[in-house]
Amino acid sequence: MRQVELGDADCGIAQALGVLTDWWTFLVVRDVAGGVTRFDALQRELGMSRRALTERLGSLVEHGVLRRVAYSERPPRYDYLLTAKGEGLLPVLIALQDWGTRHVMGDGSLTATSSPTSAEAHRVHNLVGHRIPEFTVEAPTVLYFFPGAYPPGAQGYPPGWGDIPGAAGCTLESTTYAARAGDFETLGVRVKGVSTQRPDQLDAFARHAGLPFPLVSDQDGKLAASLRLPTFRAGGTDRFKRLTLLVDAAATIRAVQFPVTDPAGSVDEMLATVRG
Repeated sequence: MRQVELGDADCGIAQALGVLTDWWTFLVVRDVAGGVTRFDALQRELGMSRRALTERLGSLVEHGVLRRVAYSERPPRYDYLLTAKGEGLLPVLIALQDWGTRHVMGDGSLTATSSPTSAEAHRVHNLVGHRIPEFTVEAPTVLYFFPGAYPPGAQGYPPGWGDIPGAAGCTLESTTYAARAGDFETLGVRVKGVSTQRPDQLDAFARHAGLPFPLVSDQDGKLAASLRLPTFRAGGTDRFKRLTLLVDAAATIRAVQFPVTDPAGSVDEMLATVRG
């Protein structure tokens, strides 16, 4: 693959594009982040020629974005995994997806929700049957993803939060799950909340709300990027659009709720799904 030589040695953007030379390279990184780590699987997903994929994988390994881990000696076969340097690209993938959804596929409006017939709703519902990469649970689990929740008096909600469609309702959703946690437990299902907030912020909110289950921080963007979950940006932070996943003990997604327009009602709907 022809390397692009960019003369602006002082510009980080120019130097980054010297590594991420074309849109195929971004898609390779996207799919590896999503758990597609073997050559033949990547070729099937992307529809690239073997030569083109070989060149891009080799370049990404050379630049330290990917590392190869052998899973077969005869013949030699490898998993391609993100390095720490490669994981540094996860926020870039999230930002590109958000920008494309909002400004290319949408009308530019800032929103924390989506239409049931939207492309991102279609993408999320297609996650059924997909195993979450590098994620473990000890039992079937409801994962509810929410934009942000803070205890009274804490700084966190950005100006205009209440004007962003779909943003409000995180406290109500969490306390409703807390009230129904025993019902889920009786059915052998656990509950976890997930947000891009810092762990200390989530701990403070969980203590304030008296939640009997943990809140998980995806501050590093691994879940958001690996599953290509819908996000929006507010207050300088990438935040989840409200959605819920039911996963089995093998971390395979069995049911999806998106968009979630009724934070409290969605809890009863998920409880009915579990019972069903």
